[in-house]
Amino acid sequence: MPVEMSTSEIFLIAMLIIFSVPYLIWRFFKTDYYAPLVVVQIIGGILLGPGILGHIFPAYYEFVFNAKVIGALNGIAWWAVMIFVFIAGIELDLKLAWKHKGESGITAGLALGVPLIFGCAAAVIMLKLSSGWIGERGAIWQFILGIGMACAVTALPILVLLMEKLEILRKPIGQRILRYASIDDIAIWGVLAIILLDWNRMGRQIGFLIAFAIVSYLIRKLMKKIAESDRWYVALIWLAACGFAADWAGLHFMVGAFLAGAIIDSDWFDQAKMDMFRSHVLLAIMPVFFLSTGLRTQWDVGGVMVFGAAFLLLIASVSGKLIGVHAAGKILKWGKGDASIIGWLLQTKALIMIIFVNVLLDKQIITNETFTATLIMAVLSTMLTIPLVTPKLRSLESLKEKSH
Repeated sequence: MPVEMSTSEIFLIAMLIIFSVPYLIWRFFKTDYYAPLVVVQIIGGILLGPGILGHIFPAYYEFVFNAKVIGALNGIAWWAVMIFVFIAGIELDLKLAWKHKGESGITAGLALGVPLIFGCAAAVIMLKLSSGWIGERGAIWQFILGIGMACAVTALPILVLLMEKLEILRKPIGQRILRYASIDDIAIWGVLAIILLDWNRMGRQIGFLIAFAIVSYLIRKLMKKIAESDRWYVALIWLAACGFAADWAGLHFMVGAFLAGAIIDSDWFDQAKMDMFRSHVLLAIMPVFFLSTGLRTQWDVGGVMVFGAAFLLLIASVSGKLIGVHAAGKILKWGKGDASIIGWLLQTKALIMIIFVNVLLDKQIITNETFTATLIMAVLSTMLTIPLVTPKLRSLESLKEKSH
């Protein structure tokens, strides 16, 4: 008689697949120029999910990704993404943006506002073509605003990784881009909170915000007094408590995770240790989130329609971002080539946009098919960044050399 595998053994097979398959693809095909490892991991999640490999080999999918294994993976994925969003909140540097508030406000406003409008228009077109895109609990305005914001999002953590690769993170143009992205990051979570407002839980949500303001003040006082080694533990306790309170209030634990980090000053921690912490989270546990994201993709409305919607959203996202940033460049009289470079780098979407639409899916504002279309759009827009920005940076450098 065949020996039946335990849940722990099947779970470890799933972990083996999660970590080995994307890594081997990334290394063997040398995709780094077009798709960094994190992007390959997201694509790997889609391929390993029910829509593709699970459809071709249903027995594999049912065996490896059974209900118990998925439950265990989801727990790791929730904690991983909470930590990641928490770090993003900590690393927001609004002091620098405030020093250049005029320029930063105009650029961030147009870089977010124009693709938001274009994305909302794309959402209206999607609803005209089919009602299968909107979730059971989603109001039309929530769907339109949610899709619009998905097209406008910039993924600050991935943007940092790409600018490090391009060797411009510490240069003036890199610091400018970080300022614009930081302001937009605040707007993203603010819009998400508006979308998630629940009139049935309004009392809870108001209570959460009042309690959050009071406890945040106390946490800040405490963090200033304790040693850095203790701050790491207190920060994680604060993260878990804030995530629980936000979810209980109906705002989703991801909103709580971002707020928990946003009230903490980055200079309370050694920057090298924080960079290492972020890298370890990306290395050790975020791949589980990417896989669990891929497991949520579906093609029930038809693969052609899903790819059509993804292409529509990609056009809205890319054109909106570039038009908005070029408009800012004209108003602020930027140098030649700056607007194009900044526009394409702010186009980076993977991770934060995926987290954003995960929340919309959890709240049944969008369907799995819409989630799949936005996921494809996020991957494609991020993959376009390095190939399109690299030659533009070379051209800009050569222009500067000729001018000297």
